[in-house]
Amino acid sequence: MQSRPKKLSDSLQYLKGIGPYKAGLLAKNGVQTITDLLYYFPRKYLDRTNFRKIGDLKEGEKATVMGKVMTSGLVTTRSRKIFEAIIGDESGYIPLVWFGGQHYLKTVIKKGILLSVTGEVRYYHGLQIAHPEYEIMEDQEDIDNLLHTAGIVPLYSSTAAWSKVGLTSRGLRRIIRNAMDQYSGMIPDFIPEKIRKELNLPPVRASLENIHFPPNMKALNEARRRFSFEELFIMQMAIASIHSLTKKIRKRYQYSIPGELLKRFKVSLPFQLTSAQSKVLGEIFDDLKAETPMNRLLLGDVGSGKTVVAVAALLYAVENGYQAAIMAPTELLAEQHYTTLERMLKGFNLKPGLLLGSLKASEKKRYLEEIKKGEIDIIIGTHALISENVEYNHLALVIIDEQHRFGVAQRARLRGKGDNPDLLVMTATPIPRSLALTVYGDLDLSVIDKLPPGRKPIKTVLRNESSRQRAYEFIKKEIAKGYQAYIVYPLIEESDKLDLKAAALEYENLSKNVFPDFRLALMHGRLSPQEREEISHDFRNGKIDILVATTVIEVGVDVANAIIMVIENAERFGLSALHQLRGRVGRGAGQSYCILIANEKSSDAATERLAAIASTQDGFQIAEFDLKLRGPGEFLGERQHGFPALKVADIVTDLDLLKVARKYAFDITSKKIKFPAGELTCLKSEVKKRFGKMLENLSAG
Repeated sequence: MQSRPKKLSDSLQYLKGIGPYKAGLLAKNGVQTITDLLYYFPRKYLDRTNFRKIGDLKEGEKATVMGKVMTSGLVTTRSRKIFEAIIGDESGYIPLVWFGGQHYLKTVIKKGILLSVTGEVRYYHGLQIAHPEYEIMEDQEDIDNLLHTAGIVPLYSSTAAWSKVGLTSRGLRRIIRNAMDQYSGMIPDFIPEKIRKELNLPPVRASLENIHFPPNMKALNEARRRFSFEELFIMQMAIASIHSLTKKIRKRYQYSIPGELLKRFKVSLPFQLTSAQSKVLGEIFDDLKAETPMNRLLLGDVGSGKTVVAVAALLYAVENGYQAAIMAPTELLAEQHYTTLERMLKGFNLKPGLLLGSLKASEKKRYLEEIKKGEIDIIIGTHALISENVEYNHLALVIIDEQHRFGVAQRARLRGKGDNPDLLVMTATPIPRSLALTVYGDLDLSVIDKLPPGRKPIKTVLRNESSRQRAYEFIKKEIAKGYQAYIVYPLIEESDKLDLKAAALEYENLSKNVFPDFRLALMHGRLSPQEREEISHDFRNGKIDILVATTVIEVGVDVANAIIMVIENAERFGLSALHQLRGRVGRGAGQSYCILIANEKSSDAATERLAAIASTQDGFQIAEFDLKLRGPGEFLGERQHGFPALKVADIVTDLDLLKVARKYAFDITSKKIKFPAGELTCLKSEVKKRFGKMLENLSAG
């Protein structure tokens, strides 16, 4: 009987040591085929080249030892619970400790089993290894097999269900070794040979071998570099394809030169546009007058004046007889945009509309009819703007705010609502250059890199809770001079689980006991839009001295006379939120202050975050630091941007590699460099496999 030919698309159940049940468990986590398995890279590596006897260990070294568990169990100290296991070999014994209880270890590390552990040797009442990486040695084969006990050993992510059936790091290494021996020669190389040679990248087969079973660190680093470039290159090929597609689209409407409406708007402003704002507006107007739709990202720091630029763009569309829309990620932000627009366009005889999912059915029906008839010039809303039942009269310009909350699919759906409308996306959160080249790489970039003249740097100080009374005295002194202040809390009501200051509770205390002679108001997200607007109006008009609030004031509240921002439990806020909150002050001529009050027991990460915000007011520097601290996934929030997570590449440390990948991708797409017929087939197939759905969404839009 002829054996079945092997294919990379084979189900894993045909691989020795797996079978249908294990294959089903792997498939639930996206590992379905031989290719998936070979590209299931280790999460990290243990350097077991320093394999030692227990009796030879010294303080401060990182080493691997193997020993039998003599005792194990939970140990309770005065302050915490510790899981401790003592292992020994013929040369001696050493305690292994895990802080925080680690109750699950009771069922794993038991007396009598043989462990291989790797970690740093520390001294605390004797030598010990804290939180070591460990593996259970089950038989003599495990001990003898250098794959598991020495060298550079890969560790793979696995679930509890996997571990129960032997799909631990050790089990996965065996399975991947088997797959490599049978299939690795069939893996196609997505990187054209010309590029590989120019960049001195190893071929795919050698790279797979060295990323799973590295003989040394040099080979591992070369393999990592190769797969980092491969990931970034394929991503940039998708981005270049999107960019190329958008440049082929043609608009069916035209713009005249800016007219009286825009002139009136500029005259109505109580300030002159900065050179940076004027430059960006010029770029936007050029795009609007072009034959192809605008596809532009507007980056600007807090207080740089993005709103004025956006409103000018909206007016340019309206005075040419078109509709324009602004999409925000939350109803609160959409309401704030609507209020700002109403205030700025008072007396302009324009009709903005607010379309939200929470509107009453009768109100929504009326809005939809007015939008369809073209009776509403500017439509502000949330995802409701791209609902199936929304029909526009002549939608020509779409502005998306807080771009990092939306992605390619959402942009395509909103663009599909009009006749290829122009698209301007912007964010109040500065985006690091590396992210702009990846997630937003299909967009042309405009940057407002200068703040309005006359702005003084905000003095930012970090204080602990014992300094709160001094901060309150400072607020009283400044209010007596005629200024105003914000005091921000992370929660509305007191929580039993978290020891955080609650805005509602503290508002009562501040009103009655701390600032009884001043006028205070409380603002939070549970208030109705009308209530929030009334409070904002009174604060702007000087009828409120101190605004006690949650992060609802992160955007939209703009009061030049408010010069003090106090942020309680500052350690609980992310860098972006802290920067946005600080940006509420420093908008007038007076010297402004931001006082960060943090818990004295804050974690090292929180302290580092607060030190960063206190050291600079450059939003782009803060964004770069935030990216390094949290990584791109958390920085972006929900993964709506359409790009899969990177397995190997790091857009922070691999920025140079990213730039090279981008240049090659755009040169290939624009045919600046050419390859023999068929050489790019494999690459194009992989781009389609990884990004096909996103490209389809764009084409449909």
